[in-house]
Amino acid sequence: MSSAATPKGERRRQALVEAAADLLLEGGFDAVRHRSVATRADLPLASTTYYFESLDDLIAKAVERNGDRDLAVMRSRVDDVTHRRRGRESTVDLLLDLLVGPALISEDCRERLISRYERFTACARRPELREVQSRLRAQLDDVLTEALRRSDRDVRQEQLRRLVAVVDGALVTALGEHDPDLRALARAMLLDVVDVVAPALDRPDHVEL
Repeated sequence: MSSAATPKGERRRQALVEAAADLLLEGGFDAVRHRSVATRADLPLASTTYYFESLDDLIAKAVERNGDRDLAVMRSRVDDVTHRRRGRESTVDLLLDLLVGPALISEDCRERLISRYERFTACARRPELREVQSRLRAQLDDVLTEALRRSDRDVRQEQLRRLVAVVDGALVTALGEHDPDLRALARAMLLDVVDVVAPALDRPDHVEL
């Protein structure tokens, strides 16, 4: 058994991933370096090369960890969603809760959104991140599908990309302009398209809320 596969080794490896993920959120990709990660994890510098093939390997694990953190928050929100027919505005607000965050955006939430879009653009230059991003995207599709299903909406797999792209475009614009209301533009755009990309199911016995 390798040292990395022992309980102690796995704890150290996970501590390094958590440290790298936190640094990624705080300072972007430039903040993730062997020394900074080891220092944050309170482990020897050599541990970053012992437990990971390369810095790129460690960064990929950190990216996945942050993606998993975001998905965990989204799944928890969906778990609390009751199954009922939702109107246009209620559906849009639910989608924004998942893809953006609460109505009052904290600085921590803003940093997480910035990190999300840094991850997206990094995939264009970092092939090792593309597989990670593909897995995260598939899981996001599952979360959104369940949210729309619980809203009595027709879930069209081919339309999910369009829905998310609308939000992504609005958020990148809002973040770039340091707009204090990150949800506003995304909400306005989603209100225009949600009934097209995720139409309500034709069930006349249900009342929209």
